[in-house]
Amino acid sequence: MDRRSFIRNSAAATLAAAPRAPAANDRIQLGFVGVGGRGGWLARAFNAIGQKQGLCRVVAVCDIWERRRREAAELYKCQGYTDYREVVNRADVDAVVVATPDHWHATVALAALNQGKDVYVEKPMCHTLDEARRMMETGLRTQRILQVGANGGSSNLFLKAKELLAKGAIGQLIMCQSSAHRNSTKGEWNWKIWPDCGPHAEGDQHIDWQRFLGPAPEHAWEPDRYFNFRKWWDYSGGIATDLFVHLMTTIHFVMGAKVPELVVATGANYRHQKTHEVPDTLNASVVYGKENFCVSLSGTFNSASAGESGFAIMGHEGSLTFRDDRLIFKPEHQVEGNGWIVSSWPSPLEKAYWADPAVQKREKPETWPAQMQDQGESWSEVGPDSTVIHVARFFESIRTHKPSVEDGRAGHHAAAVAHMVNESIKRKAPVAWDFEKDVLKKA
Repeated sequence: MDRRSFIRNSAAATLAAAPRAPAANDRIQLGFVGVGGRGGWLARAFNAIGQKQGLCRVVAVCDIWERRRREAAELYKCQGYTDYREVVNRADVDAVVVATPDHWHATVALAALNQGKDVYVEKPMCHTLDEARRMMETGLRTQRILQVGANGGSSNLFLKAKELLAKGAIGQLIMCQSSAHRNSTKGEWNWKIWPDCGPHAEGDQHIDWQRFLGPAPEHAWEPDRYFNFRKWWDYSGGIATDLFVHLMTTIHFVMGAKVPELVVATGANYRHQKTHEVPDTLNASVVYGKENFCVSLSGTFNSASAGESGFAIMGHEGSLTFRDDRLIFKPEHQVEGNGWIVSSWPSPLEKAYWADPAVQKREKPETWPAQMQDQGESWSEVGPDSTVIHVARFFESIRTHKPSVEDGRAGHHAAAVAHMVNESIKRKAPVAWDFEKDVLKKA
């Protein structure tokens, strides 16, 4: 089959198999599409929950690298495929987990939803904004569960922050500063390249390159594009869709925000021009006009001195800071400082100013009664990884048929910020959201 036919048939393949509705005491049967690094981790996490709680079992796996396909099939004692359609068309598959490179997310997820399957799709939800909208709409039309694998909403730490904001702990919300910084070879998406693997290899080393390309533009086999796909616009959105989408998912959840009104971004490739097509450094201002706050985003692969990632939510009465799996609340203790100007006044006026009790209360802590001052609180989360909680909530959504914590609309809007950042960089101009149509405004 040539590549054009493969893509055409992939889009058209929708068998009329009736979805299998799992009974309350029945295990949810899973099909995995993509069992590489992240997909393999997810498969193990899902399988562990299945073994401990009896919630699910893996009945089908799919990967275009023969070794990964074979090993996953042997591990879970199930059928392995290289064509995702053979997974989504199986009548005994209740839900499909999509952990492919970004440019395949929509194709697989849409096919699964249209086959009546519930879908767990890894972040980012999609490779383009149009794909995200179609995924969201298809999930609503088919009435299937669509959950995006960004787990910010499943973290008790972020739930605590949401509660503090709702109680007014920081006063009026003003802005959020958020970052995703790295400075390591692997952090820059330079993973191991297996030199003997490729489309011309046989047995375990064979990789179906045409299936990898799928909806992407034609390109000759290039190992770096397969093993390190996030470096290339054809398959990824770089830092914005890999790292910023985590931050924005959490910010939207904690702050109750939907989608920004305006994004202004800049990006450049300062150190990786020979190895990366996407920028290695990004800065963006994200404006939430309706919610009346803004977000400052920054990300680089050239320095980790500020910490790998984190963010601070700032209000006029306090701040919430997330760093190294820890939440810190710090209240604002305002002390005015007018001494620099008052010292230039005539002596009688200066003395009268400092003698005023109201001034002393605002500006002279040394005149206050002895007291303890609250410097805030901190919390850390213990227990299961938030991804494990996120996975368990996917099963709960399937059982109850209630929307997931990170459903299609939430995933669409979190991905929208990342795509708006990239679009602003490419246009070299601000980009705005059309709230009436729920899409990006045209240039």
